[in-house]
Amino acid sequence: MAETQQKSPRTFSRKIDPLLKPNNDTGFGTNAASYGGRFINRDGTFNLRKEGVSFLNRFSIYHSMLTMPLWKFISLIVVFYFGINLVYSLVYMAVGLTELQGVIAATFWGRFKEAFFFSAETFTTVGYGRVNPVGDGANIVAAIEAMSGWLSFALATGLIFGRFARPKSHLVFSDLALVSPYKGKTALMFRFAPYKDNHTMTDVQIRVNIGLKTMQTDGNAEYVYYDLNLERTKVESLPMNWTVVHPIDEQSPLQGFTQEDMEASDVEIYVLIRGFDDVYSNVVQQRTSYTYHEIRFDGKFIPMYRESEDGRTTILELHKLNEFVDLKQR
Repeated sequence: MAETQQKSPRTFSRKIDPLLKPNNDTGFGTNAASYGGRFINRDGTFNLRKEGVSFLNRFSIYHSMLTMPLWKFISLIVVFYFGINLVYSLVYMAVGLTELQGVIAATFWGRFKEAFFFSAETFTTVGYGRVNPVGDGANIVAAIEAMSGWLSFALATGLIFGRFARPKSHLVFSDLALVSPYKGKTALMFRFAPYKDNHTMTDVQIRVNIGLKTMQTDGNAEYVYYDLNLERTKVESLPMNWTVVHPIDEQSPLQGFTQEDMEASDVEIYVLIRGFDDVYSNVVQQRTSYTYHEIRFDGKFIPMYRESEDGRTTILELHKLNEFVDLKQR
């Protein structure tokens, strides 16, 4: 705690050129005392939890099913399928298997298995025919199950198509941003690349903001946000990697910053990329961020492409996305 108190005056009084115009349209607040951790996770999601409204009002089943990991989605479908057939099997057992014609098993476990497989046949509308309902109770349950079956498959089909056809950027970002030599000065750099074959983004645009804590004239610490000027903000197409460069000059809020200054000011770099994907025929976007933990000084990215042996093809080496040279060790 004592160390934190010693750092605070230096951090919050960090001088930034007053001619630099803050960006007040980021959508983030300014109260530095009310935030925890980073604002944007590396995967582009917001590091935010909402309270004050019931969970059912906040929870979106459709969004969760579209965005959950594939293994969770498949597991949920499988668990739901077996679970609902288990429930209907118990209902048939409660109604009485005498209302199901064609049951030949003699043991309880065998009769339960026949009820379960009859439920699966009814739920999927397969209906092999050996076991069929003959009583009113079993017929009513079978009718309800058949309706729930085709409704469930319609929903599952829609979700599978939604996940399959949902536009995605398919971009991978470097783990670190580097402060590297650049035209006699220094620049903040990070890079990203598309990793899917045949997914070529066109009309790609990027916007980069920075958030940092400063001490205001009233003595309160606030987050201030600035747009970072970039060497290039747009490319016509993105078949290869793009190294994004922010020159650290007199127009940069990072001018004169050291690694310690970035940590003390709780620096976070916000990245937003938009472009048109030819495969989806739609605009896609991707967010990410770099905190001061993920900014390394005196590093330089190494090239990540080479020529094929026959000299006819350029090879993008995605495994080199995070590789850089540490200039301090030279």
